[in-house]
Amino acid sequence: MASSTVRGLVLPAPLMSLLDRELWRHPGDAVLAEVIPWFKDPLSFVSDPGQMAYASRSMDMFADDPHSAFFRQARGSRGAAPLELPWLDVEQAVLIAITRNPGDDGALALDYRTDPSDPRVVGSDFWTDPLLCRWRVAAPTFSGFARSLGL
Repeated sequence: MASSTVRGLVLPAPLMSLLDRELWRHPGDAVLAEVIPWFKDPLSFVSDPGQMAYASRSMDMFADDPHSAFFRQARGSRGAAPLELPWLDVEQAVLIAITRNPGDDGALALDYRTDPSDPRVVGSDFWTDPLLCRWRVAAPTFSGFARSLGL
């Protein structure tokens, strides 16, 4: 069984079950387009907790660079008020899918601000406002997201 913790956050049981059974796989671009119609770039699913930790390190880079506000990623512990969408609190997030094409910078993340056992899934939206990334809900829960993908 793979480690169930990434960045100090416990991966949801449904995701661990999919990972353990090697069922956390991309369902096809057509399925993703139905589930997340506003997400325009092709995605690759991050296939194990170690790779999720590695991919998620990019969030630290954007959160720690004051000139990277375009990506709307910050550390909630450094703010006076809790971060809310359209911002992503990188201390409460794990990337589970990244854009297939290098340089596109898009991602889907587990957002633990809503529920630590079944976090919502959020995606980076670069299309609604090309001048500023906006994180928005792809699914209210990971378990619902997995069901909608047919996993």
